[in-house]
Parts: sequence; C-alpha cells; structure tokens
Amino acid sequence: MNTQSRPSQVAPVENRVAAIEAVFEQRGMEPKPFIETMTHAAEEEWVPRNGGRVVAKAWTDPAFRQRLFANGKDAVAELGLSMPAHHRHLVALENTETVHNVIVCTLCSCTAFTIIGLPPDWYKDLDYRARGPRVTHGAAGNGPRSAARNRDPRLGYDGRYPLHGDPGPTAGDRRLA
Repeated sequence: MNTQSRPSQVAPVENRVAAIEAVFEQRGMEPKPFIETMTHAAEEEWVPRNGGRVVAKAWTDPAFRQRLFANGKDAVAELGLSMPAHHRHLVALENTETVHNVIVCTLCSCTAFTIIGLPPDWYKDLDYRARGPRVTHGAAGNGPRSAARNRDPRLGYDGRYPLHGDPGPTAGDRRLA
C-alpha cells in the first residue's frame, strides 16, 4: 500500500513551466532566449501558408512538381523553407484517377511542422485523439488502419491503392498491454 500522500490537484501549467524554468536557471542554463526563439518560429515561421505555397508552386510549375516528387526536402528548400535536421525526407504524394492517398497522421515529431504549421490545440486533446481515425475504405468499412495493418481484403483493403508509411503492427507482432 502506498503511504505517500498525493496532491489533490495538479498545479496550473503556468506554475509548472515557471518551476522548470527556475530549475534550468539554477543550473546555469538560460531557457528564456530558447523559448522566445521557438515561440517566434512556431507563431511566425511554421505556418500553414508554407504548405499552400508548396502546393501552388507544384500546380503551376511542372518542373518543380517533378522535383517535389523526387526529393521533397530539396524542393521546399528552393522556396526558402527548411526542415529540422532529423527530418531526412519529405514525401509528396499525388492523387490520380487510379491512386487515392489517405494520410492518417498523429502529428508526431516526424511531421513537417515547418511546412504545414503546428496542429491546432483541439487536435492534441486526449478526448479527440482517443476516438482514433475515422476513415473508411471498401464495403467492410473498417478503415485503412486495420486494413493496412493486415493487408486483408476482408477488412476493406482491396489492394488497389498503395499503402505508404508504417502500416502498424501485424497479427504476428507482439503488443504491449
């Protein structure tokens, strides 16, 4: 039995941030300049219009469009857009008459925030995220998530469209409870 008492309430986020900043400062670190730099980047530089510029350029410049499909990271650099060093690739996909791409993204650290902007606050809300993806495919209606995981036509994946990225664990993978 745990005899330690637990606080009945969690401190407001502002108090927690101030406490973390104080610890950094006590250890000789200066968090404020970093916070100011990152806040400016998130609010002024990493905005959805960057992605709009990329798409508009691809629609109006066939040579850029081909470069975007060949190497997205290099192509967006032509527009003055950069990506973090840990982003080794930027993959651009195109819908056609026979290929329709659906991206089900959790907006984790691999997401190109510098190109598409940060997610809205509601997107990271636990209640919203707990609902999971709501995309259906095929008559079974179980969605690409389970279909891609199992690549099973009975689950709505009919093989007509390519599956991009990690399809998630397969039936043979171990899962953590």
